[in-house]
Amino acid sequence: MDVTIERVPAATDEVRELLAELDEALSGYLPEQRHALSLDELFEDSVRFFAVRLDGVAIGCGGVAFYDGFAEVKRMYTRPTARRKGVAATLLRRLEDEAREAGHSVLRLETGRYQAEAIGFYEREGFEQCEAFGDYLALPAQALATSVFYEKPI
Repeated sequence: MDVTIERVPAATDEVRELLAELDEALSGYLPEQRHALSLDELFEDSVRFFAVRLDGVAIGCGGVAFYDGFAEVKRMYTRPTARRKGVAATLLRRLEDEAREAGHSVLRLETGRYQAEAIGFYEREGFEQCEAFGDYLALPAQALATSVFYEKPI
């Protein structure tokens, strides 16, 4: 199994396809309960976005956004056929490394309460639940009703 991770400087068809799959997986949430960065935002200077390949085929993606005092995992996704093979953990290590190299010591994320696999994964990876943070603090309660927040020192 040959897993590679490459930084993606701009949206590609593969990235669009992966994000469409992620959006479909999140379709059970109300629009105001989905807090994803837009495609354009994923390629701003304050974000590093990556594609994961297994034997040359794109099977996952994810990014890390840099804010004042913390970094945040954004749009992390692994295709179901590639799960439980260490792909997500490999990508998460890369995101942690990127955050550390940018001077951050805390990595945070928001996920939905219906994402049991993601929640289990993040908890196995050492993330602990925390309160809302950053821009989420300004959102109305309904927008956060399905959100679960996590953080991890890195």
